[in-house]
Amino acid sequence: MKPASVATLAVAAILGTFPALAKSPPGQAFITKAVQGNLAEVQMGRLAQEKGHSDETKAFGQRLVTDHSHANERASAVASGIGVTPPTEPTAKQRADHDRLAKLSGASFDRAFAAHMVADHEKDVREYRAEAKKKDAAAAYAAETLPVLEQHLQMAQGLAKAKH
Repeated sequence: MKPASVATLAVAAILGTFPALAKSPPGQAFITKAVQGNLAEVQMGRLAQEKGHSDETKAFGQRLVTDHSHANERASAVASGIGVTPPTEPTAKQRADHDRLAKLSGASFDRAFAAHMVADHEKDVREYRAEAKKKDAAAAYAAETLPVLEQHLQMAQGLAKAKH
């Protein structure tokens, strides 16, 4: 084994100290967040099917499971394609949101679920629109997925109006 040069060690130390200086694949942060978001939406959809009071809430839950499972297959493939290991679980905040809603039942669950889905999909639509303007694999995924997220937002807004 050759001894490392001082310059090599210095570069390694700098990159280790300042991870932002290390070149990460374009779209890495977005696609990681997208996978986590899809995992969270599948869990929320299952929760809506289980705890939802109205047929509309349960149906929307089923739609979330179906659409976000499909989107996650694509997002995970993009992640692997750009050298990113896809996450296997939602973020801590997403898990906390799920746990908070899981404590509710009946009409109060439906109202809180609808409000959460509106806020979450508004944020997602903004982020996916911004990413879709770029020119990389994550941007192509964002552009492909955006129409489904916009439909989810409209459905969530309809649920929220019906629940108030």
